[in-house]
Amino acid sequence: MGACCSTGERPHGFFMAEEGPKGKENRAEKGNDHHIQNAENSGVRVRFEGSSRFTSMFSQQGRKGINQDAMTVWENFNGEKDMHFCAVFDGHGPLGHRVAQQVRDMLPSKLCSILKQYSQVNGTNFKTEADEKNEENYENADCEDGHKNPFFSSWKNILIKSFEKVDEDLCDDVALDSYCSGSTTVAVLKQGDHLVIANLGDSRAVLCTRDDTNQLVSVQLTVDLKPNLPNEAERIKNCEGRVFAMDEEPEVFRIWMPEDDCPGLAMARAFGDFCLKDFGLISTPVVSYKKLTDKDEFVVLATDGIWDVLSNEDVITIVASARKRSIAARLLVDCAVRAWRHKYPNSKVDDCAAICLFLKNKPLLTKSMSEKSRFSNNYPEFHVSHQSKNLNTDDGLETVLNCEIASHPRVNDSTKISRSVSHGLTPQKPAKDVK
Repeated sequence: MGACCSTGERPHGFFMAEEGPKGKENRAEKGNDHHIQNAENSGVRVRFEGSSRFTSMFSQQGRKGINQDAMTVWENFNGEKDMHFCAVFDGHGPLGHRVAQQVRDMLPSKLCSILKQYSQVNGTNFKTEADEKNEENYENADCEDGHKNPFFSSWKNILIKSFEKVDEDLCDDVALDSYCSGSTTVAVLKQGDHLVIANLGDSRAVLCTRDDTNQLVSVQLTVDLKPNLPNEAERIKNCEGRVFAMDEEPEVFRIWMPEDDCPGLAMARAFGDFCLKDFGLISTPVVSYKKLTDKDEFVVLATDGIWDVLSNEDVITIVASARKRSIAARLLVDCAVRAWRHKYPNSKVDDCAAICLFLKNKPLLTKSMSEKSRFSNNYPEFHVSHQSKNLNTDDGLETVLNCEIASHPRVNDSTKISRSVSHGLTPQKPAKDVK
């Protein structure tokens, strides 16, 4: 486990024991009711694995080495009843596992610390009478962006500041080399019918809700922040970074340094990776808001090991099919591992981590539950294409390290030139071997 925040910033409460030995998986049923009580308990419960009444967590190591995924759930976050903070972290690079664990330990504490500072300036509940009136008007308005909601605007500022401060602390930590290692994060903060989502990188959050016919449908809450997205690519270009895909992986765009073909990072925002922070990579999250309704059932947070092989609809169907909430995350990971082996038989299975946050007291019951159970128990029914994928990277779709890149052909052989982003990025020089 990476170094924790200073004692002065860390909120007190119930803490789960650290994750077990770095084996292949963290058992979903392990430690469900075993908490370590802090001497100054304020009702906070922290989990790194297992399940509770409203959450299910599971992570499994892939075939690429040490598990670089991490996750955390804080119940009664900051001592507030009915407030949940959930986050998954996907490390990459030589020390990605340590960066992911470090951020997992630092981020919630930093949020609490900055919230405390914010409350001291703006009041205990950081609301004025005008804010409360605006919120009352907002509650009666049919809008989703939340820009007029004081709950969202306050938490957006706190989340952005916390993410950036955690990244600064990583940079200053001489005990952890995060120059070419980093981590993505997707986090949600839920209280009542408020849901605030913070996304940094290409992990994803998806909501399961019901349509007008009472059928389960998925709503993607985040955008996978890849380097070839127009706004991301423009920022990277303006900072003299380069974005292009290798011939061997024409669908995977990466960030490269101005003069060297390294490190080849396949996301546009991340903690750490300080070799790219001067060239367009940022640690500012995209923060959004969702007003929850009675139609909403659960939220799934997962690292890209899940989303690379399962669609949003696959994921909500699998989770809804779980006969017990406590096994939902493990069932999802098991299905993803099976899909990896089927879809990419020549590639190593990626690490997978998932958190299911259930929004209602009652278990999910649907008329088609028996059909969904058969679906989840019969993995070959997954509709996956028979593509083959053979990646020569250290950690799949994240960072290219010690990767041999074939030299680009001549410019006139346009069909084989590495693709560059079409939004004004400079054409690339012939790639050299990355050492």
